[in-house]
This record gives sequence, structure tokens and C-alpha cells, in this order.
Amino acid sequence: MASTRSNTALFGAELVGTALLLFIGLSVVIFNWGTDSVMATLVPSESLRRVITGFLFGLTGCLITLSPVGKISGAHINPAVSIAFWLRGKMKTRIMIGYVFSQLIGAVIGSLPLLFWEQQGQSIRYGITLPGDAGIQVAFIGEALTTACLILLLFLFVGNKKLRNYTPYTIPFLYGFMVWAEAPFSGCSTNPARSFGPAIISQYFTDYWLYWLAPLTGVIAVVTVFRLLRLHHYYHLEAARVSYHNSYTPQCLKTTDNLFKETAPVGVSS
Repeated sequence: MASTRSNTALFGAELVGTALLLFIGLSVVIFNWGTDSVMATLVPSESLRRVITGFLFGLTGCLITLSPVGKISGAHINPAVSIAFWLRGKMKTRIMIGYVFSQLIGAVIGSLPLLFWEQQGQSIRYGITLPGDAGIQVAFIGEALTTACLILLLFLFVGNKKLRNYTPYTIPFLYGFMVWAEAPFSGCSTNPARSFGPAIISQYFTDYWLYWLAPLTGVIAVVTVFRLLRLHHYYHLEAARVSYHNSYTPQCLKTTDNLFKETAPVGVSS
């Protein structure tokens, strides 16, 4: 019974966190890019507006992570993140599924208030993500690469005790850069739930499959690389230990050992 209550709290926190991300983050998108937006006059440079949009969207995620809601569940607020930690053995299957469903429900709930933006929101389909003029292949590659960058950063920071507490503060800068560089090609979603909410309220699902398949491709690539590096590292570490007759381990191997040591992320160890 206690476990059920604990899981309910985790799923509820993911639902609320994702709803907040979609409502606040997509309001930023609409305010910056919707028809008759004052931002087009104040910041005529589209490149600079992309940086601002990405930074503020990432800042929203950062603040959710630091909030009481984030402290309950770890604030994945992104199916790609939950699936990545599940593939690394950091989440039980039922918990991962609960997280993903909660995120999708939260995405719809968080997107519903966007209807109050009316014409300004409708003009960009409430922040929906779509492939750009370069085509769907380029959009796929862009989504896979940006999602891979996100997951790589999370693995490196969350897996290191000295860096773990700084993880949320990296997200605004990461998204400020990624949205600036990649948004013209795919919208820079990196998050199937982020794309799901506006697709539901606008009833526009063209190419939505891309915003699942491409991020998961990026996730699988990073998880695979980490597994290969970990196997390679421990093979050479064991060889070094045998060579030194278990009496001495070079400092460089100790440092590498810490980098690839498996550490469960906060909030998902159930």
C-alpha cells in the first residue's frame, strides 16, 4: 500500500510538472512567434528570438526541477528521458510506463489553457513542432542529435555526485543553443510529450511520428555508446589491476572509474 501511494506521488508529480512545462514553455513560444507578437518588433532578429525562446523554455524546466514537484519525481517531464534511464536499468518497467503516461496526460492538460491565446496561438498551431523546409530527413537527424545531446548531458551530470546538483542549471543554456541551431529544421522538440500536447489541441498530427522515433533513436545511440564505453573501461581497468597485482591503481583509472560508475538518478530509484 505504501509503495502504491509512493508511485502515485511520482506519477502525479510528473503529470503536474509536464503540464507546467507545456503551459509556460509553449506560452513563451506563442508570445515570441505568434501573429502580431510584440517580440517581432522588440527583437526583429529571428536568431536572437530563438535563443531567447530556447533559454526560457529550458529555464521553465529548470525551475520545475528545483520545485517541490521536481523533488518528488526527479522531473523527467519527457518520455525520452524516462526511457533513457529505463534502458540503463535505473527504472523498473512499470514505473517508466507510469511516468510516460503521466507525462502525456500532463502535456494535454498543460496545452488546453493555450486555447486562450486565440488567434495568436492558432497562427502557429499552439506551438506544434513540424519539419522545416530542409525536409523530413534533416528534421529526423536534427531531433535525434539534439535529444542525444540532452541525454548525454543528463547521464554525465546525474552520474557524477559532484556535478549532479548543477544539472538543472545547464538546461536553459543547452536549449538556448539547441533551439537557436536546430529549431528551423524540426522545431527542436527533443520531447514526445512536448509535441503531443499541441498536436492534440490543434488536431494536427502530420509527421508526429517523427517526434517519437527520432528522439528515441538519439536515446538508443547514447545508451549504446555508454554501455560500450563502460565495457571497454572495465576491461582495461581489470587488466591494469591484474598487472599491478591488485596493489596499485593509477589515479587516471580511478577518475575514469568514477565517471562510468552507475549511479541512480534522484527520484527514480523505485
